[in-house]
Amino acid sequence: MSKILITGATGTIGTNLTRHLKDEHELVLADIDFSSFPEELKKGVEIIQGDLTELEAWEGLLDDAEYVIQLAANPDPDADFYDDLVGLNYVLPQNLYKKALNAPKLKRIIFASSIHASDAYPDGVQVKTTDQVRPDDLYGVSKAYLEALASYYAFNKNIESIGIRIGDYKPDESELDPESDFNDMAMYFSARDMNHLIDCCLATPLEEPFLLVNGLSNNTFPRLDIHSARVKLGYQPQDNAFEKLNWL
Repeated sequence: MSKILITGATGTIGTNLTRHLKDEHELVLADIDFSSFPEELKKGVEIIQGDLTELEAWEGLLDDAEYVIQLAANPDPDADFYDDLVGLNYVLPQNLYKKALNAPKLKRIIFASSIHASDAYPDGVQVKTTDQVRPDDLYGVSKAYLEALASYYAFNKNIESIGIRIGDYKPDESELDPESDFNDMAMYFSARDMNHLIDCCLATPLEEPFLLVNGLSNNTFPRLDIHSARVKLGYQPQDNAFEKLNWL
């Protein structure tokens, strides 16, 4: 059983990951507001309520953490740079990595990047993590920054990190739109496959201190290339949007 800090824990992905991980790991959940968080998920976990854009809020937060799953961000593709992104998407990650330098038990940071960091490629192009970043909005720019920040701390400060460029995450199959077109299905990422990928990120040794992978399901045509996740992390996704919507 590992001690895992999840930031941005009350979001859709954080909530599902809490449900997935809480019986096998010791969880610390951090976010600014837990008023709408499911009561049953608060049992058996530690709740830290605070503003992580403030450096003081990190005091002691990483003292016993072995892993951090960094989800805290503003995910709005239309977010304003100054009003919406600077604090959550730039300052907060820097606070995390600054404090990680003195975290005695920390083994790895796993962070949520996004397909938006590379989604300005033309439709029909399958994008690899080794391709040049091509953000489609300022939110995507902030995720490219996070990838660079993590790489800097990995190769210069020895803070091990895995980044996941998350596709079109669906918490359950009911959110798959029957009217989805080819491009929509190519970006599909199920909660089950996300949970499995996180398990792989927690368990798999790395060859280098930084790894960036794409997070998608086993779609017949995946918009993002998931070969690296398969080879380097043992990722074996089960879901396929094309099959679920009877395109095959």
